[in-house]
Amino acid sequence: MKRFHVHVNVNDLDASIRFYSTLFGSAPTVHKPDYAKWMLEDPRVNFAISQRGRAAGVDHLGMQAEDGAELEAIGARLMAADAVSLAEPDTTCCYAHSDKYWAEDPQGVRWETFHTHGEATTYSVPAAAADAAGSAACCGPQSSCCRPKASAAKADA
Repeated sequence: MKRFHVHVNVNDLDASIRFYSTLFGSAPTVHKPDYAKWMLEDPRVNFAISQRGRAAGVDHLGMQAEDGAELEAIGARLMAADAVSLAEPDTTCCYAHSDKYWAEDPQGVRWETFHTHGEATTYSVPAAAADAAGSAACCGPQSSCCRPKASAAKADA
């Protein structure tokens, strides 16, 4: 069964953790110096926040797949919709190792579909390490993870 995902950029991580912990009635499942995540069952959502110097607000929406086959089925549907902006196999992002498809809906809302297969000790792979590995790891120079595709093109112009 899939789990809905919401990632919000925040200005004050501690204040936001207090707010969301009170709202959800539980402490974060993952708590790092720049990131927190709640894996909730009611509602079934993976809700994450991060303080990484980005504009506050909803960063992206997504669906977390339970296994690789479920992720591939979602990815195939996104490809059929001609919406996939980046496929990221075996990437490191948000303190996790995952396979991902990044997509944008017709309004430019970013969607992350992913299957997590392990924990990581860092938020992401540094760009130099990603380049050396030949990977478009999360937050690397080619990744949609850290900024929308449209914004990336404008920022590079």
